[in-house]
Amino acid sequence: MLSSIKNTTQKPAICCYVNTSTHVEIARITNIPNWSFERVVFPGQRLIFEAPLVARLEIHTGTAISSILSETIDCQELQLTSYFPAYSAS
Repeated sequence: MLSSIKNTTQKPAICCYVNTSTHVEIARITNIPNWSFERVVFPGQRLIFEAPLVARLEIHTGTAISSILSETIDCQELQLTSYFPAYSAS
């Protein structure tokens, strides 16, 4: 699932979160003013999204009637980076 952010002063980064648990999780970003981000992430699912590096991804687990904040991750830690090995013409 791909999600993007618009109208922020900071250039967004492409981030990736993987649900390695056996439970359905809710991923939320709540520390960015005037912006809402909430997604359901199924077990084994990869969530790719854009967010400012100062954003914090909250992971909530639980049942349909209650959830527990189980983890908070800085989006800087989730940022995808490109890797291009140096080409050697030897």
